Amino acid sequence: MRRSPAQCAGLRRIEDLVFATNGSYQIFCMTDGDPAGRPLLVINGFTRQCVGFPQGLVDAFAAAGLFVVRFDNREVGLSTKSAPGTRFDLGDMARDGIAVLDTIGIDRAHVWGMSMGGMIAQTLALDHPSRVLSLTSVMSSTGSTSVGRSTPDALEVLMTPAPEDRDACIEHRVATARVIDGPHFDEAFERGRAALEYDRSFHPSGAALQMSAIQRSSDRTAQLATLRLPTTVIHGRVDPLITLSGGEATAAAVPGSKLVVLDEMGHDLPELYWPVFVDELVALADRASG
Repeated sequence: MRRSPAQCAGLRRIEDLVFATNGSYQIFCMTDGDPAGRPLLVINGFTRQCVGFPQGLVDAFAAAGLFVVRFDNREVGLSTKSAPGTRFDLGDMARDGIAVLDTIGIDRAHVWGMSMGGMIAQTLALDHPSRVLSLTSVMSSTGSTSVGRSTPDALEVLMTPAPEDRDACIEHRVATARVIDGPHFDEAFERGRAALEYDRSFHPSGAALQMSAIQRSSDRTAQLATLRLPTTVIHGRVDPLITLSGGEATAAAVPGSKLVVLDEMGHDLPELYWPVFVDELVALADRASG
């Protein structure tokens, strides 16, 4: 694991505006924790910015000895926005993550991805296995259309475009979370996150391009059976957006993987389960180094 503290030191503050380069794309990245810790690459979900990941969970990962690397996926936040009609897939988005690791100076990392980010994380592990120490796929699926199907209500809110007006957009994001989050829906958190992300970068057309990337990517089930690295799959039992069968299929596909089903988790990361996320990741990292 190659890591240069000189390179990493300036990445902890978001205003430092550090970017990785993948072809014509500039990918914003930031870090938390001790650069000497175990490297963890966190990959966000559909339309989410890196600053929308719960800071408390980042701090908990860092306190457990992990060097947390986050980045804005292309089309959101401070990363490059494509022209309408641009085509790319999850493999291209996985290479964005590799560019981030290269920029920070990390040879191999534990990779933790949620929702679309879990799909990107799976693809990164498949396409770049030498760069991955372990894989954690959270509230995600295999790419098969036969598993993880959304409920009608969840699919409707996901596909409803966000309004351009700031207040209306914030209300839209809160209303969406109210449908897809589990019983621990936190309105104050969701409202604050929606405002933060809107003020940082409002780019609604990026959603269609990210959705296209998901749809353009193939079913990974057969490929996942070839993975030979420590893997944990975490899924909420009451997730309405990517239902539990998506996580079950992922765990069934990856040899030796562990499935963790959380009864009171929807398509969210409730604070109740932060200790579980940390403990499972530390155990997985220990397994990877054992």
